Amino acid sequence: MSQASDMVVIGKIGAPYGVKGWVKINSYTETPAGIFDYKPWFISGDTEYRIDQWRPNGKNLVAKITGVESREDAERIKNLDICILADQLPDLGDEGYYWRELTGMKVVTTQGYDLGVVKDVFNTGANDVLQVRANVGDAFGQKERLLPFVFDEVVHEVDKEGKVITVDWDPGF
Repeated sequence: MSQASDMVVIGKIGAPYGVKGWVKINSYTETPAGIFDYKPWFISGDTEYRIDQWRPNGKNLVAKITGVESREDAERIKNLDICILADQLPDLGDEGYYWRELTGMKVVTTQGYDLGVVKDVFNTGANDVLQVRANVGDAFGQKERLLPFVFDEVVHEVDKEGKVITVDWDPGF
């Protein structure tokens, strides 16, 4: 088994569906049904599971997971994360990157000011946002900054190899 840092959360087990061990699936993949392209799943990062069957159910997805045979079994895994090994993700090449790759990168302005390090990346619905933890003793008194991850307007370059994101951002904001 791999370490937790080698795992990526791609969804969450939802409520039981029926009495024969089916569960609702909350997918975080770009195309919801794409979650079933990844095999095996690790529920909460430690136990390996396989999918017997799955199907759309209205706007939702439901699945029958091997070894989950009753509503009670399904209830036991409800709300647990669905993880895969990081190396199961497709290679995005030099131009692409996953959010997890941005975490820990240094963020500098086009003028060279060091804003800090990416703590997290999340989506607001309008766009992705970088949560940047400011350096200790930040000259502008900032502890944290939220920067819209919008190319050309804010983000100018993501250097994966150098682990640096260059942004056009006022450090006082």
